[in-house]
Amino acid sequence: PPAAPVMPPSCCGCLSQYTHHHLVVFLLTFFSYVLLHASRKTFSNVKVSISAQWTEVPKICFVCLLLLHIYSSIDNRLFADEKQATLFLGALDSIFLFSYAVGLYLSGVIGDRFNLRYVLCVGLCGSAAVEFVFGTLTEWLQLYNVYLYCVLWVLNGLLQSAVWPCVVAVMGNWFGKTGRGFVFGLWSACASVGNILGAFLASSVLKYGYEYAFLVTSVVQFAGGVVVFFGLLTSPKEVGEEFEAEEEEDDEVESCERREQPGQQQDEPEAQSPRAISFCQAFCLPGVLPYSLAYACLKLVNYSFFFWLPFYLSNNYKWKEAEADRLSVWYDVGGIIGGTVQGLVSDFMGKRAPVLAFSLVLAMGALVGYSRSPDDQVINAVLLATTGFFIGGPSNMISSAISADLGRQEALRGSQEALATVTGIVDGTGSIGAAGGQYLVSLIESKLGWMSVFYFFIVMTGGSVAFISPLLFKELRAMWRERRALRRQL
Repeated sequence: PPAAPVMPPSCCGCLSQYTHHHLVVFLLTFFSYVLLHASRKTFSNVKVSISAQWTEVPKICFVCLLLLHIYSSIDNRLFADEKQATLFLGALDSIFLFSYAVGLYLSGVIGDRFNLRYVLCVGLCGSAAVEFVFGTLTEWLQLYNVYLYCVLWVLNGLLQSAVWPCVVAVMGNWFGKTGRGFVFGLWSACASVGNILGAFLASSVLKYGYEYAFLVTSVVQFAGGVVVFFGLLTSPKEVGEEFEAEEEEDDEVESCERREQPGQQQDEPEAQSPRAISFCQAFCLPGVLPYSLAYACLKLVNYSFFFWLPFYLSNNYKWKEAEADRLSVWYDVGGIIGGTVQGLVSDFMGKRAPVLAFSLVLAMGALVGYSRSPDDQVINAVLLATTGFFIGGPSNMISSAISADLGRQEALRGSQEALATVTGIVDGTGSIGAAGGQYLVSLIESKLGWMSVFYFFIVMTGGSVAFISPLLFKELRAMWRERRALRRQL
């Protein structure tokens, strides 16, 4: 008789197996990325203030003039007008994301070969130091230089890229496939929570100057890196075999089923110590390429909201910068709810692609609605939260739960050290798409206006659906076969 289809376990059943070690790991990795995203969000929240500062005539100290020799006249403005400053801000976003993407490809491989805690702390503390120099020290010393800003932002992207593959790998080590959609959906809210925290921190100290927004977030992030260094357990093996993640249990069940089948050889290889997978092998794993390309399109849209939303609200509706910062958090609120709900639904279905595709189709409609939002903060917040639900939710799923699925799939049975590499590939490819998009957003806005930018977002969202469509059809066929098998048994 045909084998009974495997039904997804209940959410409460999968939560009951976790210990206090799982809770500590969840919270430490969660808040480490919250702090990273809070400092990253600071830059987008103070763009209006930075643009105004760069187009004013600064008061330059005499020592700086002698040391750097970068000012040659009384008019030492970095840019002649606001439009040039806006284009450079878009260029800085692209520079950051390109270096972030390159760093993700490298840091994923490094994370699978070195202690994840060390790599994670270097990323957190190093990035905090660079952001302090970029936003606070340069303003205190009145050092306005294009090349200095570019070098610092390249270094910041490389250091920040070490964090995400490491935290996903640590979570993948502790949390198995059962309930992963819900757990990772809830955990992936860390980026959105960081955005909200960064927006409130920036808006609360912005009246003293944008340099203090960078100061607060960078100091808090550095302190968080120190806490993670002394408190994080990267694997259940560090506390004993009884806390092993359940991926091995799934593998044992599948191997037992294969041994029960007649005519099959039962030669089992001896247990091998985990080894790291190569970059090319990881890229060729089933599902990695289509999800990476889909994420490139989706992250372009998601990060455009991340980088440009406060600037758009302030310039398009003429709202105060602090008001725009606070209003922009509703996009992240929608993303938090969307990632959790859609992850939970995908757990019950046992499939990710159908949930993802359905949400992205609705996201295109949400983008059309938000592009026509009236000059009313309440209506704008509701439309913004809806857009975040259908865009931020799928983005969180791909970057966390789906990346963990891909890094723990059956093709990796002999190599458990692949999760950081696969996560780096997916997020790195997404960051390449987002990097190119940020400069395009500033270019399209300056030439055609914000409505054309939203049309661009709709096209990119449709591209995400197109890239995952082969996986969607495959999973829909699998669901149909499972239902047919179940009807035969009934």
